[in-house]
Amino acid sequence: DDDDDDDAGSSTDAPKWKDGLAERAARDFFERQAVNLQRLVYGNEFSEAEPLDESGDSSDDQNDNDDDDDLFEVKDTIEEEHEEQDSSRNKVLLTVTHDWSAPTTLASIRNKFVTGRWDEASDAATLLKRHEAALRGEFSDDEDDDEVYGDFEDLETGETHEAGDDDETEETEAKEAPKLKKDMTILERRAMKKARMKALFDEEYDKVTGGGKTHFDEMKEAVAEQLKFNVDEFAEDADELRVQYEGFRPGLYVRVVLKAVPCELVKQFDPMYPVVLGGLLANEEDLGYVQIRFKKHRWHGKILKTRDPIVLSLGWRRFETVPIYAMQDVNFRNRMLKYTPEHMHCVAVFYGPVTPPSTGCLAIQNVSKATSHFRVTGTGVVTELDKSSDVVKKLKLIGHPMKVYKNTAFIRDMFTSSLEVAKFEGASIRTVSGIRGQIKKALKAPEGAFRATFEDKILMSDIVFMRTWYPVKPPQHYNPISSLLLSNKRAWQGMKTTGQLRLERSIPIPQSRDSTYRPIERKERKFNKLRIPKSIEANLPFKSKPKEVRASKRSTLQQRRALISEPKDNRIAKLMTQLNTINKDKRVKRKDAQSKRREEYLKAKAIQEIKTAQRRKEELKKIHRNKGQEEKRKATQAARQAGRPEPKRRKQRD
Repeated sequence: DDDDDDDAGSSTDAPKWKDGLAERAARDFFERQAVNLQRLVYGNEFSEAEPLDESGDSSDDQNDNDDDDDLFEVKDTIEEEHEEQDSSRNKVLLTVTHDWSAPTTLASIRNKFVTGRWDEASDAATLLKRHEAALRGEFSDDEDDDEVYGDFEDLETGETHEAGDDDETEETEAKEAPKLKKDMTILERRAMKKARMKALFDEEYDKVTGGGKTHFDEMKEAVAEQLKFNVDEFAEDADELRVQYEGFRPGLYVRVVLKAVPCELVKQFDPMYPVVLGGLLANEEDLGYVQIRFKKHRWHGKILKTRDPIVLSLGWRRFETVPIYAMQDVNFRNRMLKYTPEHMHCVAVFYGPVTPPSTGCLAIQNVSKATSHFRVTGTGVVTELDKSSDVVKKLKLIGHPMKVYKNTAFIRDMFTSSLEVAKFEGASIRTVSGIRGQIKKALKAPEGAFRATFEDKILMSDIVFMRTWYPVKPPQHYNPISSLLLSNKRAWQGMKTTGQLRLERSIPIPQSRDSTYRPIERKERKFNKLRIPKSIEANLPFKSKPKEVRASKRSTLQQRRALISEPKDNRIAKLMTQLNTINKDKRVKRKDAQSKRREEYLKAKAIQEIKTAQRRKEELKKIHRNKGQEEKRKATQAARQAGRPEPKRRKQRD
């Protein structure tokens, strides 16, 4: 009131435009500096769409009621503090007050939070319900696409898209989308592979039939084009100069000078017999042990024996050699075989020219004889060329005990010298009864005897043996085939086998005495009687004491007693004899009936086999007759197409 009086009193002295100048300046300042929190948080759209009244409530939210009225706890009274305003800070306009205890005021800001009611696309409760429905499979996000987007027109192309078109397009794309390989079944993968192969074949076939060219045709054309270019380039040059640049062309006659050739090659030269010239590298002229992976041919009648000569065609060479066959164990040991396996691969080691690995070879046992049987003995491929042989064979050395102590024994007859014993020190030995031992040291006398230790005490009658492996080297036999030095190119004959020589000269097979079977005669061993000292026997219980029954010169009562059977026992024995006789007679009759039935069955089976063979013969006749008629029909048709006279028909025999 005092201020009003002062203003009223001063209004007469001051100009009129200065009336209320301070209040108007403060009000304008506060209006410029006031911050609208609703505009800062929710943007300008809400403020423009829903203007606030003087109390700060929106017109639409004043009538909304909710049960969560006590969500906020506010003070009932608001104290206004009049402070001087700082121009450096933004101040909220304090003239606008809200009554936060009123339900209408709370309802006006309820929808400003996440838990309030928003539009359908952003409402939290609606989105939560949609998510739960989608998890149950009852709702799809694509259902509301039409409502969100609706129909629209493409301004660039002028096309009009309806809401249903997108669904159909998406369904079509989903159907046409290929499956991943991991999601396919075995049948689907196989069908996809067949379709891909068919597409490649169709593309190649269409390219060829449509006038296109395959990769092979393109390569041939490139070679022909290069050849034509070379011919045009060197057409005017001399032949000597062309040979220096491009080498000898196909079709040229060349002169080859051969050195260190036997004179028989010129004397026995046959121009009708072709000669093939080939070249060898410097490292292929060496000789050594070659290892091949070999298999006997399934059509060859006999198995092959180790150390039998065969003819090998390996690379440019044909030569005769003596191989040794072996089988590779799990520990990569090549164990020698006496014969080749029937239907398996084996290792063959022979002495011959060093050949690069993966080179194929062909084996023939005899090239001089003309035989009606299959001549190819086997096939193989080179695996190693280390010029050494690592084939071993099993060797069993046998010895006999000379002296036996507790767990130690002296063994003889296994080695012949102390040097051999020193080489096998620490080797494992074993007795026939299964007692294991080890070789220790050699003895001074006799020569070759040694001391050995065992797990248990052995007997003098035991036989001690040791398993060893003995290296075997193939014979260094390499005989190239020199058939070009003979007048008759097929008269070359290689080394004969031992069996062929024995057969030609009627030499019997030598029999080794150790290889023959003899009846085994073993002496019956007599063991000493068990004798227990009297001092020990006196302390033994009665059941453990030996009961010695002395032989009596008089016969005992049991021996003198006579057995007299009673009438009842006689009747039982007579009945059992009668039953056994009847049972025996039944068995004889049953056996005779069974033999008769078997004879009848065999006769019927023989008749059935004859009928089956005759029926099969008739069927084969019919098949061959139809085949002959078909061939005759094809020949007649071909003759008609060629314009030749038809062949005369012969009478068909039944």
